[in-house]
Amino acid sequence: MAEEIKEGSVEEADSAREKENLRKVEAALFISGKFLSLKELVSLTDINPILLRDTLRELEEKHRGSGIEVVKKDDLWKMDVASDFSYMVNRLATGSSEFTKAEQETLAIIAYKQPIKQSVLINIRGNKAYDHVKSFVKLGLINKKRIGHTSELTLKDEFYDYFSLEKGAKI
Repeated sequence: MAEEIKEGSVEEADSAREKENLRKVEAALFISGKFLSLKELVSLTDINPILLRDTLRELEEKHRGSGIEVVKKDDLWKMDVASDFSYMVNRLATGSSEFTKAEQETLAIIAYKQPIKQSVLINIRGNKAYDHVKSFVKLGLINKKRIGHTSELTLKDEFYDYFSLEKGAKI
């Protein structure tokens, strides 16, 4: 009789731990808004890497078919809006975006013409584009590489992640 109680208690404790691990990983992926490596997830959640992989698979399954999905790219993970609802995100983003219309236009030119010299961008967009470029570099969306008297601007992988685009997608 005592063994049955102990076994039941152990199973209950394991189940509670698994649920807690699932909640921790879900919270970490939800709040980050970017891809996280297993190492980063282990550091954030203090979950054993082997258990973490199981938890990530369980989280993928839990959200399959819902409005949220767990996305795996190489050995990186993130939580995102399901791809079939990305049109809503884009509609919301264009309404009250964190970028001004001028910044959006500057970023669009960089994305379309990359690699582009900063001097060419300034000729197209005006001196305010210097501030835009500074902001995009700070956000990690573009690379700025010094070439002679100007800089060359290209998109970083984070740009594609930020806007939920496939790398190399036609922009």
